[in-house]
Amino acid sequence: MARDINKSTFDQATKIKLDIFRESFKEWLPIFIHNKYVEKRYIYDFFAGSGMDSDLNYGSPLILLEEAKGTDLMHCSKSDGKKIVFAFNEKLKTKSKELENNVTDFLHKCLQNCGRQKCVYEHHVGNYNFKEAFNRPNVLEIMNNKKYGKFVLLDQYGFKEVDSDIFNRLINFPKTDFIFFISSSFINRFQKHASIRKYIETEKIEFKKSEPKHCHKLISQYFKNLIPKNKDYYLHQFSIKKGTNYYGLIFGTSHSLGMEKFLKVCWNQDKMAGEANFDINNDFAEGTLFYTEEFSNKIERFKEDIYNKICNKEIVSNIEGLKFALKYGIQTKIYLETILSLIDKGKIKITKGTFNKKVTSIHKFTSNDLYEFCIK
Repeated sequence: MARDINKSTFDQATKIKLDIFRESFKEWLPIFIHNKYVEKRYIYDFFAGSGMDSDLNYGSPLILLEEAKGTDLMHCSKSDGKKIVFAFNEKLKTKSKELENNVTDFLHKCLQNCGRQKCVYEHHVGNYNFKEAFNRPNVLEIMNNKKYGKFVLLDQYGFKEVDSDIFNRLINFPKTDFIFFISSSFINRFQKHASIRKYIETEKIEFKKSEPKHCHKLISQYFKNLIPKNKDYYLHQFSIKKGTNYYGLIFGTSHSLGMEKFLKVCWNQDKMAGEANFDINNDFAEGTLFYTEEFSNKIERFKEDIYNKICNKEIVSNIEGLKFALKYGIQTKIYLETILSLIDKGKIKITKGTFNKKVTSIHKFTSNDLYEFCIK
């Protein structure tokens, strides 16, 4: 049986994971509150636990509710009259009951502070195993609705719940962003066992050619390979080291703005690569002679790769370059720095449109914002 993390104090690795959940939701909610094309908003936490640890530190359900308030209850005010639903699921009956009590206590205290008679948000607590909860007719109806925005947390124990079938369904749900946790070291260590291969085709992952610290990145690439080639989709991972083991998160979105926001969260956690709570790319350590925040091996690789693609005419416009950066796990401001450097060095030239420095909210670009380039 998996260890019950709610019965002890959250360790540092768990706190990092929860912080990424928090910051990601903080970026997601205001966008969907203000989106006039979204009729209803649903936040699902399918592995919610009891809501807090033994020291009363908030777990994911209470973190989501806390962030839903916003600064000075800003989100509550703007959400009044809008349909926003929190759905928490915990399969263990005792923990589900604890969760229900903790959520009730949280909302009671919240209402005392805000002065409202009723919370502007709707919430439900379920007691199902994951597949049962996920496949409920009302859940699937919501997930498939193009007019509803969905934020999905899948903080599974281990690895077996989010398999290729669940993943493929997630990437095809409209207006759905998701984050799932996976025990990458365990998959690496027991990659040949039938119990692993039942859920993950480990023969397609080249663990032996890489260091153990890259195992989560390799698993993320495995899931990326499941995305159809003609599907414009974004996936990014964040590796978490705990002792000698590696775990991690995988985020998915069909929208460029969703990836812009998630990369912002990740690069705030990891200034050198935006993908780990440790030195994953053998960069110079902070405090050493050659350390500088402006230089990282990942950024240098990106600069080389995008230039090669420009040379090969695989990337010929700013929108292609910006999307390449997002799928590379690079913030779009690095794309701009790279293009400016190539122009200054006389390596590329603008061939169509007017050069500009716009690199955010690229989904809003009009024809006037687009430009093309090629090597000189």
